[in-house]
Amino acid sequence: MFEQTFKNIDDVLWKEAGCATELDYTEQTSWMLFLKYLDDLEQERAMEAELRGKSYDFIIDEDYRWSKWAAPKKADGSFDHDNAETGEDLILFVNTKLFPYLQGFRERASGPDTIEYKIGEIFGEIRNKFQSGYSLREALELIDSLSFRSQKEKHELSHLYEAKIRNMGNAGRNGGEYYTPRPLIRAMIKVTKPKIGERIYDAAAGSAGFMCEAHDYLRYGPDGPDGNKPPKLSTKDLETLQTRTFYAKEKKSLPYVIGIMNMILHGIETPNIQHTNSLTENLSDIQEKDRFDVILANPPFGGKERKEIQQNFPIKTGETAFLFLQHFIKYLKAGGRAAIVIKNTFLSNSDNASRALRKELLENCNLHTILDCPGGTFLGAGVKTVVLFFEKGAPTQNIWYYHLDPGRSLGKTNPLNDDDLKEFVELQASFADSDESWTVNIEDIDQETWDLSVKNPNKAEEDPLRDPEVIINEIETLDRESEEILEGIRGML
Repeated sequence: MFEQTFKNIDDVLWKEAGCATELDYTEQTSWMLFLKYLDDLEQERAMEAELRGKSYDFIIDEDYRWSKWAAPKKADGSFDHDNAETGEDLILFVNTKLFPYLQGFRERASGPDTIEYKIGEIFGEIRNKFQSGYSLREALELIDSLSFRSQKEKHELSHLYEAKIRNMGNAGRNGGEYYTPRPLIRAMIKVTKPKIGERIYDAAAGSAGFMCEAHDYLRYGPDGPDGNKPPKLSTKDLETLQTRTFYAKEKKSLPYVIGIMNMILHGIETPNIQHTNSLTENLSDIQEKDRFDVILANPPFGGKERKEIQQNFPIKTGETAFLFLQHFIKYLKAGGRAAIVIKNTFLSNSDNASRALRKELLENCNLHTILDCPGGTFLGAGVKTVVLFFEKGAPTQNIWYYHLDPGRSLGKTNPLNDDDLKEFVELQASFADSDESWTVNIEDIDQETWDLSVKNPNKAEEDPLRDPEVIINEIETLDRESEEILEGIRGML
Protein backbone atom coordinates (compact mmCIF):
# COMPACT_ATOMS: atom_id res chain seq x y z
CA MET A 1 0.00 0.00 0.00
CA PHE A 2 2.74 2.47 0.98
CA GLU A 3 5.67 1.06 -1.02
CA GLN A 4 5.15 3.34 -4.04
CA THR A 5 4.90 6.37 -1.73
CA PHE A 6 8.32 5.56 -0.25
CA LYS A 7 9.78 5.23 -3.76
CA ASN A 8 8.28 8.59 -4.72
CA ILE A 9 9.79 10.22 -1.61
CA ASP A 10 13.21 8.83 -2.57
CA ASP A 11 12.75 10.25 -6.10
CA VAL A 12 12.10 13.70 -4.63
CA LEU A 13 15.15 13.43 -2.35
CA TRP A 14 17.32 12.22 -5.23
CA LYS A 15 16.59 15.47 -7.11
CA GLU A 16 17.22 17.62 -4.01
CA ALA A 17 20.66 19.27 -4.03
CA GLY A 18 21.01 19.10 -0.24
CA CYS A 19 20.67 15.28 -0.15
CA ALA A 20 23.54 13.30 -1.62
CA THR A 21 23.56 9.86 0.04
CA GLU A 22 21.32 7.08 1.35
CA LEU A 23 22.11 8.39 4.84
CA ASP A 24 20.66 11.79 3.86
CA TYR A 25 17.55 10.13 2.40
CA THR A 26 16.92 8.18 5.60
CA GLU A 27 17.58 11.17 7.86
CA GLN A 28 15.26 13.52 5.98
CA THR A 29 12.52 10.92 5.65
CA SER A 30 12.85 10.22 9.39
CA TRP A 31 12.17 13.72 10.69
CA MET A 32 9.15 14.15 8.46
CA LEU A 33 7.82 10.69 9.38
CA PHE A 34 8.29 11.47 13.06
CA LEU A 35 6.26 14.69 12.90
CA LYS A 36 3.49 12.97 10.90
CA TYR A 37 3.43 10.12 13.44
CA LEU A 38 3.29 12.62 16.32
CA ASP A 39 0.37 14.46 14.72
CA ASP A 40 -1.56 11.22 14.13
CA LEU A 41 -0.90 10.18 17.75
CA GLU A 42 -2.08 13.52 19.12
CA GLN A 43 -5.21 13.59 16.96
CA GLU A 44 -6.05 10.06 18.10
CA ARG A 45 -5.57 10.98 21.78
CA ALA A 46 -7.67 14.13 21.35
CA MET A 47 -10.52 12.07 19.83
CA GLU A 48 -10.34 9.52 22.67
CA ALA A 49 -10.45 12.32 25.25
CA GLU A 50 -13.44 13.90 23.52
CA LEU A 51 -15.33 10.60 23.59
CA ARG A 52 -14.76 10.46 27.35
CA GLY A 53 -15.94 14.06 27.73
CA LYS A 54 -12.46 15.30 28.62
CA SER A 55 -10.11 17.83 27.08
CA TYR A 56 -6.68 16.95 25.66
CA ASP A 57 -3.58 19.10 26.08
CA PHE A 58 -1.62 18.97 22.83
CA ILE A 59 2.15 18.58 23.10
CA ILE A 60 2.74 20.67 19.96
CA ASP A 61 1.39 24.23 19.79
CA GLU A 62 -1.15 24.79 17.02
CA ASP A 63 1.07 26.80 14.65
CA TYR A 64 3.66 24.01 14.64
CA ARG A 65 1.38 21.03 14.23
CA TRP A 66 1.75 18.95 11.08
CA SER A 67 -1.90 19.51 10.22
CA LYS A 68 -1.34 23.29 10.27
CA TRP A 69 1.93 23.89 8.37
CA ALA A 70 2.74 20.65 6.54
CA ALA A 71 -0.69 19.46 5.46
CA PRO A 72 -3.51 22.00 5.98
CA LYS A 73 -6.90 20.63 5.02
CA LYS A 74 -10.19 22.17 3.90
CA ALA A 75 -13.45 21.50 5.71
CA ASP A 76 -14.15 18.58 3.35
CA GLY A 77 -10.78 16.97 4.20
CA SER A 78 -9.10 17.77 0.88
CA PHE A 79 -5.66 19.38 0.79
CA ASP A 80 -5.70 23.16 1.17
CA HIS A 81 -3.15 24.33 -1.39
CA ASP A 82 -4.12 27.98 -0.88
CA ASN A 83 -2.89 27.95 2.74
CA ALA A 84 0.04 25.58 2.34
CA GLU A 85 3.33 27.45 2.29
CA THR A 86 5.86 26.48 -0.35
CA GLY A 87 9.07 27.72 -1.96
CA GLU A 88 11.30 30.06 0.06
CA ASP A 89 8.54 30.78 2.59
CA LEU A 90 8.36 27.10 3.54
CA ILE A 91 12.14 26.71 3.91
CA LEU A 92 12.28 29.90 6.01
CA PHE A 93 9.51 28.66 8.32
CA VAL A 94 11.11 25.22 8.79
CA ASN A 95 14.64 26.52 9.39
CA THR A 96 13.97 29.61 11.50
CA LYS A 97 10.74 28.75 13.34
CA LEU A 98 9.83 25.04 13.33
CA PHE A 99 13.21 23.49 14.12
CA PRO A 100 14.15 26.04 16.85
CA TYR A 101 10.71 25.54 18.46
CA LEU A 102 11.11 21.73 18.44
CA GLN A 103 14.71 21.91 19.70
CA GLY A 104 13.45 23.87 22.73
CA PHE A 105 11.50 20.87 24.01
CA ARG A 106 14.65 19.38 25.54
CA GLU A 107 14.85 22.24 28.04
CA ARG A 108 11.08 22.35 28.63
CA ALA A 109 10.63 18.59 29.19
CA SER A 110 10.00 17.23 32.69
CA GLY A 111 12.47 14.37 32.19
CA PRO A 112 14.46 12.30 29.64
CA ASP A 113 11.85 9.52 29.50
CA THR A 114 9.15 11.82 28.06
CA ILE A 115 8.11 12.21 24.44
CA GLU A 116 8.80 15.96 24.84
CA TYR A 117 12.45 15.28 25.64
CA LYS A 118 12.76 12.92 22.64
CA ILE A 119 11.37 15.67 20.38
CA GLY A 120 14.00 18.11 21.64
CA GLU A 121 16.79 15.53 21.28
CA ILE A 122 15.85 14.58 17.72
CA PHE A 123 15.60 18.12 16.41
CA GLY A 124 18.68 19.19 18.29
CA GLU A 125 20.68 16.61 16.34
CA ILE A 126 19.48 16.88 12.76
CA ARG A 127 18.80 19.73 10.38
CA ASN A 128 16.62 20.22 7.37
CA LYS A 129 18.71 19.53 4.26
CA PHE A 130 16.07 20.55 1.74
CA GLN A 131 17.17 23.63 -0.17
CA SER A 132 14.14 23.81 -2.45
CA GLY A 133 10.83 24.60 -0.77
CA TYR A 134 9.05 23.10 -3.77
CA SER A 135 10.80 19.74 -3.27
CA LEU A 136 10.03 19.89 0.44
CA ARG A 137 6.36 20.64 -0.25
CA GLU A 138 6.21 17.62 -2.59
CA ALA A 139 7.84 15.36 0.03
CA LEU A 140 5.51 16.60 2.79
CA GLU A 141 2.42 15.82 0.75
CA LEU A 142 3.73 12.30 0.08
CA ILE A 143 4.49 11.75 3.79
CA ASP A 144 1.00 13.02 4.65
CA SER A 145 -0.53 10.20 2.61
CA LEU A 146 1.00 7.70 5.06
CA SER A 147 -1.06 6.72 8.11
CA PHE A 148 -0.09 5.41 11.54
CA ARG A 149 -3.64 4.85 12.76
CA SER A 150 -3.83 1.04 12.63
CA GLN A 151 -1.41 -1.69 13.71
CA LYS A 152 -1.49 -3.08 10.16
CA GLU A 153 -0.39 0.29 8.74
CA LYS A 154 2.43 0.60 11.30
CA HIS A 155 3.56 -2.94 10.47
CA GLU A 156 3.77 -2.16 6.74
CA LEU A 157 5.59 1.10 7.40
CA SER A 158 8.06 -0.69 9.68
CA HIS A 159 8.93 -3.13 6.84
CA LEU A 160 9.50 -0.25 4.42
CA TYR A 161 11.57 1.69 6.95
CA GLU A 162 13.69 -1.40 7.69
CA ALA A 163 14.34 -1.72 3.95
CA LYS A 164 15.49 1.91 3.91
CA ILE A 165 17.87 1.26 6.82
CA ARG A 166 19.17 -1.87 5.08
CA ASN A 167 19.85 0.10 1.89
CA MET A 168 21.68 2.69 3.97
CA GLY A 169 23.80 -0.11 5.44
CA ASN A 170 24.44 -1.56 1.99
CA ALA A 171 25.80 1.81 0.91
CA GLY A 172 28.80 0.99 3.12
CA ARG A 173 31.05 3.34 5.00
CA ASN A 174 29.29 4.80 8.05
CA GLY A 175 25.90 3.40 7.02
CA GLY A 176 27.15 -0.15 7.59
CA GLU A 177 27.74 0.62 11.26
CA TYR A 178 24.02 0.96 11.88
CA TYR A 179 22.74 -2.24 10.34
CA THR A 180 22.98 -5.78 11.72
CA PRO A 181 21.35 -8.42 9.48
CA ARG A 182 17.90 -9.10 10.91
CA PRO A 183 18.09 -12.91 10.44
CA LEU A 184 21.18 -12.94 12.68
CA ILE A 185 19.42 -10.79 15.30
CA ARG A 186 16.38 -13.07 15.25
CA ALA A 187 18.58 -16.15 15.79
CA MET A 188 20.35 -14.43 18.71
CA ILE A 189 16.97 -13.66 20.28
CA LYS A 190 15.67 -17.21 19.82
CA VAL A 191 18.72 -18.54 21.67
CA THR A 192 18.54 -16.02 24.56
CA LYS A 193 14.74 -16.41 24.87
CA PRO A 194 13.75 -13.12 26.54
CA LYS A 195 10.50 -13.12 28.54
CA ILE A 196 7.98 -10.40 29.32
CA GLY A 197 8.96 -8.77 32.59
CA GLU A 198 12.68 -8.96 31.81
CA ARG A 199 14.65 -5.83 30.97
CA ILE A 200 16.54 -5.88 27.64
CA TYR A 201 19.55 -3.66 26.92
CA ASP A 202 21.78 -2.53 24.06
CA ALA A 203 24.43 0.10 24.77
CA ALA A 204 25.37 0.55 21.09
CA ALA A 205 21.91 0.54 19.58
CA GLY A 206 22.53 1.87 16.06
CA SER A 207 19.17 1.74 14.29
CA ALA A 208 17.70 -0.21 17.26
CA GLY A 209 17.37 -3.46 15.31
CA PHE A 210 17.86 -5.59 18.44
CA MET A 211 15.18 -3.69 20.35
CA CYS A 212 12.70 -3.86 17.45
CA GLU A 213 13.20 -7.58 16.82
CA ALA A 214 13.03 -8.36 20.56
CA HIS A 215 9.75 -6.42 20.74
CA ASP A 216 8.31 -8.39 17.82
CA TYR A 217 9.45 -11.69 19.42
CA LEU A 218 7.74 -10.84 22.72
CA ARG A 219 4.66 -9.23 21.19
CA TYR A 220 3.96 -11.71 18.38
CA GLY A 221 5.98 -14.84 19.19
CA PRO A 222 9.10 -16.43 17.60
CA ASP A 223 7.65 -16.11 14.10
CA GLY A 224 7.16 -12.34 14.46
CA PRO A 225 4.24 -10.19 13.22
CA ASP A 226 3.77 -12.43 10.17
CA GLY A 227 3.32 -15.57 12.30
CA ASN A 228 0.02 -17.39 12.77
CA LYS A 229 0.08 -17.92 16.55
CA PRO A 230 0.69 -14.65 18.41
CA PRO A 231 0.74 -15.06 22.22
CA LYS A 232 -2.21 -13.76 24.23
CA LEU A 233 -0.89 -10.83 26.23
CA SER A 234 -2.74 -9.09 29.04
CA THR A 235 -3.15 -5.32 29.26
CA LYS A 236 -0.48 -5.37 31.97
CA ASP A 237 1.91 -7.32 29.69
CA LEU A 238 1.41 -4.80 26.89
CA GLU A 239 2.05 -1.90 29.26
CA THR A 240 5.23 -3.63 30.51
CA LEU A 241 6.40 -4.01 26.90
CA GLN A 242 5.81 -0.31 26.26
CA THR A 243 7.44 1.16 29.34
CA ARG A 244 9.67 -1.27 31.26
CA THR A 245 11.33 -3.64 28.79
CA PHE A 246 13.62 -1.95 26.25
CA TYR A 247 16.62 0.20 27.21
CA ALA A 248 19.17 1.47 24.71
CA LYS A 249 21.96 3.99 24.27
CA GLU A 250 23.48 5.43 21.10
CA LYS A 251 26.36 7.86 20.71
CA LYS A 252 25.91 9.12 17.15
CA SER A 253 23.19 11.53 16.09
CA LEU A 254 21.83 9.95 12.92
CA PRO A 255 21.38 6.39 14.24
CA TYR A 256 19.85 7.84 17.42
CA VAL A 257 17.13 9.51 15.33
CA ILE A 258 16.66 6.46 13.11
CA GLY A 259 16.53 4.15 16.15
CA ILE A 260 13.74 6.18 17.73
CA MET A 261 11.70 6.20 14.51
CA ASN A 262 12.30 2.48 13.98
CA MET A 263 11.07 1.61 17.48
CA ILE A 264 8.01 3.83 17.05
CA LEU A 265 7.10 2.04 13.82
CA HIS A 266 7.46 -1.29 15.61
CA GLY A 267 4.88 -0.16 18.14
CA ILE A 268 6.95 1.33 21.00
CA GLU A 269 5.43 4.78 21.45
CA THR A 270 8.09 6.39 23.68
CA PRO A 271 11.39 4.64 22.97
CA ASN A 272 13.81 4.58 25.87
CA ILE A 273 16.96 5.41 23.90
CA GLN A 274 19.49 7.69 25.53
CA HIS A 275 21.70 9.82 23.32
CA THR A 276 25.01 9.20 25.08
CA ASN A 277 28.40 7.51 24.80
CA SER A 278 28.06 4.41 26.99
CA LEU A 279 31.83 4.11 27.35
CA THR A 280 32.10 7.36 29.33
CA GLU A 281 30.43 5.60 32.29
CA ASN A 282 32.72 4.36 35.04
CA LEU A 283 32.02 0.66 35.56
CA SER A 284 32.73 0.93 39.29
CA ASP A 285 29.65 3.17 39.64
CA ILE A 286 27.17 0.55 38.37
CA GLN A 287 24.74 -0.71 41.02
CA GLU A 288 22.43 -3.73 41.07
CA LYS A 289 19.39 -1.61 40.13
CA ASP A 290 21.18 -0.61 36.91
CA ARG A 291 21.60 -4.18 35.64
CA PHE A 292 19.63 -6.04 32.96
CA ASP A 293 18.25 -9.53 32.36
CA VAL A 294 19.10 -9.77 28.66
CA ILE A 295 21.74 -7.95 26.62
CA LEU A 296 21.75 -8.09 22.81
CA ALA A 297 24.29 -6.05 20.89
CA ASN A 298 26.66 -5.60 17.98
CA PRO A 299 29.06 -2.97 19.34
CA PRO A 300 31.25 -1.02 16.89
CA PHE A 301 34.70 -2.48 16.37
CA GLY A 302 37.89 -1.04 14.98
CA GLY A 303 37.59 2.26 16.84
CA LYS A 304 40.33 3.49 19.12
CA GLU A 305 39.21 5.01 22.41
CA ARG A 306 41.16 7.75 24.20
CA LYS A 307 43.12 7.12 27.41
CA GLU A 308 40.58 8.95 29.58
CA ILE A 309 37.82 6.64 28.32
CA GLN A 310 39.96 3.57 29.03
CA GLN A 311 40.30 4.67 32.67
CA ASN A 312 36.64 3.69 33.19
CA PHE A 313 37.50 0.01 32.67
CA PRO A 314 39.48 -2.53 34.70
CA ILE A 315 41.05 -3.97 31.54
CA LYS A 316 42.65 -1.10 29.60
CA THR A 317 42.45 -1.30 25.81
CA GLY A 318 41.85 1.09 22.94
CA GLU A 319 39.65 -1.40 21.05
CA THR A 320 36.08 -0.11 21.29
CA ALA A 321 34.44 -3.55 21.08
CA PHE A 322 36.54 -4.91 23.98
CA LEU A 323 35.48 -1.99 26.17
CA PHE A 324 31.86 -2.63 25.26
CA LEU A 325 32.23 -6.31 26.17
CA GLN A 326 33.42 -5.29 29.67
CA HIS A 327 30.50 -2.86 29.85
CA PHE A 328 28.03 -5.62 28.99
CA ILE A 329 29.46 -8.14 31.48
CA LYS A 330 29.22 -5.53 34.24
CA TYR A 331 25.66 -4.50 33.29
CA LEU A 332 24.36 -8.09 33.19
CA LYS A 333 22.45 -9.39 36.21
CA ALA A 334 23.54 -12.61 37.87
CA GLY A 335 21.76 -15.28 35.84
CA GLY A 336 21.28 -12.84 32.96
CA ARG A 337 21.85 -13.86 29.33
CA ALA A 338 23.77 -12.08 26.60
CA ALA A 339 24.43 -12.46 22.88
CA ILE A 340 27.19 -10.17 21.59
CA VAL A 341 28.66 -9.86 18.08
CA ILE A 342 32.43 -9.32 18.07
CA LYS A 343 35.37 -9.66 15.66
CA ASN A 344 36.63 -13.23 15.49
CA THR A 345 40.17 -12.00 16.27
CA PHE A 346 38.98 -11.52 19.88
CA LEU A 347 39.14 -15.31 20.25
CA SER A 348 42.87 -15.54 19.56
CA ASN A 349 44.54 -12.12 19.92
CA SER A 350 47.73 -12.52 21.98
CA ASP A 351 47.90 -9.03 23.52
CA ASN A 352 47.50 -8.75 27.30
CA ALA A 353 44.09 -7.03 27.15
CA SER A 354 42.55 -9.71 24.91
CA ARG A 355 43.88 -12.55 27.08
CA ALA A 356 42.70 -10.84 30.28
CA LEU A 357 39.26 -10.22 28.83
CA ARG A 358 38.85 -13.84 27.67
CA LYS A 359 39.91 -15.02 31.14
CA GLU A 360 37.41 -12.61 32.76
CA LEU A 361 34.61 -13.85 30.49
CA LEU A 362 35.34 -17.55 31.08
CA GLU A 363 35.74 -17.25 34.86
CA ASN A 364 32.74 -15.01 35.59
CA CYS A 365 30.32 -16.13 32.89
CA ASN A 366 29.22 -19.37 31.28
CA LEU A 367 30.28 -18.84 27.66
CA HIS A 368 28.18 -21.74 26.42
CA THR A 369 27.99 -21.00 22.68
CA ILE A 370 30.14 -19.41 19.97
CA LEU A 371 28.57 -18.89 16.54
CA ASP A 372 31.21 -18.50 13.82
CA CYS A 373 29.77 -16.28 11.07
CA PRO A 374 30.96 -16.42 7.45
CA GLY A 375 32.61 -13.52 5.63
CA GLY A 376 30.04 -11.25 4.02
CA THR A 377 27.56 -11.60 6.90
CA PHE A 378 27.87 -7.87 7.47
CA LEU A 379 27.43 -6.10 4.17
CA GLY A 380 29.96 -3.34 3.73
CA ALA A 381 32.30 -4.84 6.36
CA GLY A 382 35.01 -7.29 5.35
CA VAL A 383 35.85 -8.46 8.88
CA LYS A 384 34.84 -11.91 10.09
CA THR A 385 32.72 -12.03 13.22
CA VAL A 386 31.53 -14.42 15.89
CA VAL A 387 28.58 -14.21 18.28
CA LEU A 388 29.28 -14.90 21.96
CA PHE A 389 26.36 -16.35 23.96
CA PHE A 390 26.87 -16.35 27.71
CA GLU A 391 25.18 -16.32 31.11
CA LYS A 392 26.57 -14.42 34.08
CA GLY A 393 27.26 -15.92 37.49
CA ALA A 394 28.93 -19.28 36.90
CA PRO A 395 32.25 -20.16 35.23
CA THR A 396 32.40 -21.78 31.81
CA GLN A 397 32.58 -25.59 31.72
CA ASN A 398 31.95 -26.38 28.06
CA ILE A 399 31.76 -24.26 24.92
CA TRP A 400 29.59 -25.37 22.01
CA TYR A 401 30.82 -24.08 18.66
CA TYR A 402 28.83 -23.81 15.45
CA HIS A 403 30.41 -22.95 12.12
CA LEU A 404 27.79 -21.26 9.95
CA ASP A 405 28.16 -22.26 6.30
CA PRO A 406 25.30 -21.13 4.03
CA GLY A 407 26.90 -22.98 1.12
CA ARG A 408 27.31 -19.82 -0.92
CA SER A 409 29.17 -16.50 -0.89
CA LEU A 410 27.22 -13.81 0.93
CA GLY A 411 26.91 -10.34 -0.57
CA LYS A 412 24.54 -7.46 -1.26
CA THR A 413 22.54 -9.47 -3.77
CA ASN A 414 22.70 -12.69 -1.72
CA PRO A 415 22.44 -11.78 1.98
CA LEU A 416 22.05 -13.98 5.04
CA ASN A 417 18.49 -15.28 5.53
CA ASP A 418 16.50 -16.96 8.31
CA ASP A 419 16.82 -20.41 6.74
CA ASP A 420 20.62 -20.13 6.89
CA LEU A 421 20.39 -19.99 10.69
CA LYS A 422 17.61 -22.52 11.22
CA GLU A 423 19.94 -25.49 11.86
CA PHE A 424 22.06 -23.44 14.28
CA VAL A 425 19.02 -22.54 16.42
CA GLU A 426 17.74 -26.15 16.38
CA LEU A 427 21.08 -27.78 17.27
CA GLN A 428 21.97 -25.14 19.86
CA ALA A 429 18.92 -26.02 21.95
CA SER A 430 20.58 -29.32 22.93
CA PHE A 431 24.22 -28.44 22.10
CA ALA A 432 24.16 -31.26 19.56
CA ASP A 433 27.28 -32.26 17.63
CA SER A 434 27.22 -32.31 13.82
CA ASP A 435 29.58 -31.75 10.90
CA GLU A 436 29.43 -28.04 11.67
CA SER A 437 29.18 -28.13 15.49
CA TRP A 438 31.33 -29.47 18.32
CA THR A 439 31.99 -29.04 22.04
CA VAL A 440 35.23 -28.01 23.77
CA ASN A 441 35.81 -28.60 27.50
CA ILE A 442 37.33 -25.69 29.41
CA GLU A 443 40.15 -27.98 30.61
CA ASP A 444 41.28 -28.38 27.00
CA ILE A 445 41.80 -24.63 26.62
CA ASP A 446 45.31 -23.23 27.24
CA GLN A 447 45.17 -21.64 30.71
CA GLU A 448 47.81 -19.04 29.80
CA THR A 449 46.58 -17.73 26.45
CA TRP A 450 42.87 -18.64 26.86
CA ASP A 451 42.83 -19.06 23.09
CA LEU A 452 39.27 -19.77 21.91
CA SER A 453 39.94 -20.05 18.17
CA VAL A 454 37.37 -21.73 15.98
CA LYS A 455 38.89 -25.02 14.80
CA ASN A 456 36.34 -27.50 13.49
CA PRO A 457 37.66 -30.98 14.43
CA ASN A 458 35.29 -32.54 11.90
CA LYS A 459 36.96 -30.92 8.91
CA ALA A 460 40.51 -30.55 7.63
CA GLU A 461 41.84 -27.00 7.66
CA GLU A 462 41.48 -25.42 4.26
CA ASP A 463 42.12 -21.99 2.81
CA PRO A 464 39.55 -21.44 0.03
CA LEU A 465 39.73 -18.53 -2.39
CA ARG A 466 37.72 -15.64 -1.02
CA ASP A 467 34.92 -13.90 -2.87
CA PRO A 468 36.10 -10.62 -4.51
CA GLU A 469 33.28 -8.69 -2.82
CA VAL A 470 34.48 -9.85 0.61
CA ILE A 471 38.05 -8.74 -0.22
CA ILE A 472 36.83 -5.30 -1.38
CA ASN A 473 34.74 -4.92 1.78
CA GLU A 474 37.75 -5.83 3.91
CA ILE A 475 39.91 -3.22 2.16
CA GLU A 476 37.21 -0.59 2.78
CA THR A 477 37.01 -1.61 6.43
CA LEU A 478 40.79 -1.31 6.87
CA ASP A 479 40.69 2.12 5.17
CA ARG A 480 37.95 3.22 7.55
CA GLU A 481 39.85 1.96 10.60
CA SER A 482 42.97 3.81 9.41
CA GLU A 483 40.94 7.01 9.06
CA GLU A 484 39.57 6.61 12.60
CA ILE A 485 43.07 6.09 14.02
CA LEU A 486 44.38 9.17 12.20
CA GLU A 487 41.40 11.22 13.40
CA GLY A 488 42.12 10.09 16.95
CA ILE A 489 45.77 11.11 16.63
CA ARG A 490 44.81 14.48 15.19
CA GLY A 491 42.37 14.98 18.07
CA MET A 492 45.18 14.46 20.59
CA LEU A 493 47.51 16.97 18.92
